[in-house]
Amino acid sequence: MKRIFFYVFLAILMSMVGTKAFAYDIAVENSDGVTIYYNYINNSTELEVTNSNSSDDYYGYWGKYSGNVVIPSEVTYMNRTRKVTRIRQYAFINSKNLTSVTIPNSVGGIGAAAFYYCTSLTSVTIPNSVTSIGSEAFYDCSSLTSVTIPDSVTRIWGKTFIYCTSLTSVTIPNSVKDIGESAFSYCTSLTSVTIPNSVTSIQKRAFYNCSSLTSVTIPNSVDNIGEYAFYNCSSLTSVTIPNSLTSIQGHVFEKCSSLTSVTIPNSVTSIGTDAFKEDGIITVFSEIIEPFPISTVFSQDTYYNATLYVPAGTIDKYKATPTWNEFVFIEEGNGGGETPTPQKCEKPTISYNHGKLTFNSTTDGVVFCSTITDTDINSYYSNEVQLGVTYNISVYATKEGYENSETVTATLCWIDVEPQTENISNGIANVNAMAVLIQNIGGQITVNGVNDGAKVSVFNLNGTMAGSAISSNGSAVLNTNLQMGSVVIVKIGENSIKVLLK
Repeated sequence: MKRIFFYVFLAILMSMVGTKAFAYDIAVENSDGVTIYYNYINNSTELEVTNSNSSDDYYGYWGKYSGNVVIPSEVTYMNRTRKVTRIRQYAFINSKNLTSVTIPNSVGGIGAAAFYYCTSLTSVTIPNSVTSIGSEAFYDCSSLTSVTIPDSVTRIWGKTFIYCTSLTSVTIPNSVKDIGESAFSYCTSLTSVTIPNSVTSIQKRAFYNCSSLTSVTIPNSVDNIGEYAFYNCSSLTSVTIPNSLTSIQGHVFEKCSSLTSVTIPNSVTSIGTDAFKEDGIITVFSEIIEPFPISTVFSQDTYYNATLYVPAGTIDKYKATPTWNEFVFIEEGNGGGETPTPQKCEKPTISYNHGKLTFNSTTDGVVFCSTITDTDINSYYSNEVQLGVTYNISVYATKEGYENSETVTATLCWIDVEPQTENISNGIANVNAMAVLIQNIGGQITVNGVNDGAKVSVFNLNGTMAGSAISSNGSAVLNTNLQMGSVVIVKIGENSIKVLLK
């Protein structure tokens, strides 16, 4: 009975193997002589790049791709032309002789481990069409020196660039909200990284053992930093912890041997084990007004030899709170006998609705100080006058005991002005107009109040387009490289508005 079962199983297995001898569907040679392997996807209407392996078992498989590979946007095979829209997982795995890859604008996704262990890959061009990059996509691409992540990507998945030991710089766009677990672990040549204000979470081990990283600024948008996130960043000399952070996880800055000073904002309510365990720290600035018990956050040498500076009037609280009271040297002030610099008010946001401007800040109890100037018609010597009103708005938040926020600016204007000459009484005409609020933050221009589907464009004064977008949900967001102080033309449909970027 067992023998019969074995024969049946073997027959079934052989029939399965015989149905398809290769993991790819077609192999097409480019005009440059490079052969690329593809699978049919989306009901065979599109193609994905894959590898030449005969199965999905990639252990011991060595990729056949080498040299410079240019992926075409379209492939014609047997008189049928199809778009290439995806790079499959493991597509270039273990292609040790692959040196560069050009990805076309037709590709929307890069699969997990797509370039896993491509140790000779020095450059890769990722177009704005790519919206997702899978985990381990560039795992151990040890020759990759720099990479620009397009602003269409919203998340950097776990281990995406782990062991990219030659990577010296990386540009993270404002679209990214999450930096995944071990995303840049062991990038030992990475010297600096700018984390944009869009990022809210830095997962554990994100920059683990980035031993050349000298400085990092964590923006106020971040509310979570995972364990070991910057563990053994031995060249890190300074770090800015945002006041949006309420919890510092364990081992986050452990073994950061070049870190000599630490400032902990008042927003923090918990600190994990060994978060700052390093003997080189000689000053600790705590802005926490109501100290809470902590575990072994610092090394024994830090407790015995560093100076802990605390807010004025709180020294007795710290001396009574475990384990803050293990600091031998505790002083009030900021090291000069003065009260530490007060916490800064969060910069306000500006919105407009039904004739009212509204200011908001995440800092409770602030007062908004605003200045509004209008640009209107003075006098014209013409038989035709274009009506229009523009308000230039600037506002900052202030609160007693706090430092004033940064000043935020916006331009409010009315377009599609259509005076009604009928039924004018007392010299007053009814005017229909659409209110539009324009704001600029670091070159990203947001236009609110625009009808959905309207095209919004920004031009330099020389007529060069700097960006465009289609409005959705009443708003259009344009990413540009325009500098503060630039005068630009914002075109909404057929209407144009001149705006000074502040």
